[in-house]
Amino acid sequence: MSWIVLIVSGVLEAVWATALGKSDGLTKLWPSVVFMVALTFSMAGLAWAMRDISTGTAYAVWVGIGAALTVLYAMVFGAEPASLVKILLILGLVGCIVGLKLVDGGH
Repeated sequence: MSWIVLIVSGVLEAVWATALGKSDGLTKLWPSVVFMVALTFSMAGLAWAMRDISTGTAYAVWVGIGAALTVLYAMVFGAEPASLVKILLILGLVGCIVGLKLVDGGH
């Protein structure tokens, strides 16, 4: 269950990072609200998952999921140009995340 919560928290990290970018320095109401809500749930989920998953692994997976999804979102919606190299690097990041899950022994 901790891994599921961690994955959802990583997805929420991408949500809050994207919302923060769209909030124009927290001056736009709805992106700021999305940022605060997603940030709260993302951090709470990370904290909860860390009860069973080692801190280094949990944090690396959380950040990796958030970073990969944030970049993918930006490429899909045109905020960032897509390239084969970027896609391959994101796939490498995902592979590393899966690898961390496979070798994690917990606490």
